Amino acid sequence: MTDTTDRRELRDPLDDFEQRVVGVDGVEKTVYVTGAGPAVVLMPEMPGISPDVARFARWLREAGFSVYLPSLFGVDGAYPLAEARETVVRRACVSAEFRAFAGGGTSPVTGWLRGLARQAHAERGGPGVGAIGLCFTGNFALTMALEPVVVAPVVNHPSLPLDDPDGLELSAEDATAVAERVGRDRLKVLAYRFENDSWCTGQRFAAYRALLGDAFDGRVLDDADANPAPPPFFRDVVGCAHSVVTAHLVDEEGHPTRRARDEIIAFLGERLGVPSAAGGA
Repeated sequence: MTDTTDRRELRDPLDDFEQRVVGVDGVEKTVYVTGAGPAVVLMPEMPGISPDVARFARWLREAGFSVYLPSLFGVDGAYPLAEARETVVRRACVSAEFRAFAGGGTSPVTGWLRGLARQAHAERGGPGVGAIGLCFTGNFALTMALEPVVVAPVVNHPSLPLDDPDGLELSAEDATAVAERVGRDRLKVLAYRFENDSWCTGQRFAAYRALLGDAFDGRVLDDADANPAPPPFFRDVVGCAHSVVTAHLVDEEGHPTRRARDEIIAFLGERLGVPSAAGGA
């Protein structure tokens, strides 16, 4: 992929989403909204709202959910190229909104995301809001559970903190509060990773289970089930099986990654009261 015309053709225009500017506590961000029914906040993975992330949002829409897809980094709709490592990733790692490394505690952007969840619930109603984090935003779905309207957190291949394989990107205070909320309201936390993912390790899943006990449902897929031809960013920068329901998903009937997608949709349907989704996509 060296021709810029080819790259542009692979870009997703996102023109079937409503583009909004959403303000929370004086901070404004672009949010792409689509669908009807209870709300799901879908947070993008690195390096941004790629065509694969948008595809997942459309699957959620088709299953009966409203999707709120915030732009947190990168170029919206862009095909994930390897050079994003020197631009998007490095910029996010030093941003005040994120805590990419051990010892930084909870990323401040999660406060804004909780505000987005409150607004989404006020607009769409229902028993609550789902939150799906992917990669860089993976753990944000758990932190969002500090907001009472968030009742269905899905933590996909969480990569933060980047320098601590068994870290959880949570301050000690927030970790305690999350564990208390999960226990008090009997929440379940659904999570996915590939077996030998070097960005989201088995140690990290063990740390989640130590914090949340049986409320943490961590599911592990075989590396051989990953899409063998992901976009350049995932092939050259990520370098391992990682993105279960986006870049490394194989959209074939009965495939383990597609089953993972369907399990997530069913989990959201059960928690958010969408019977058709609870029965599987």
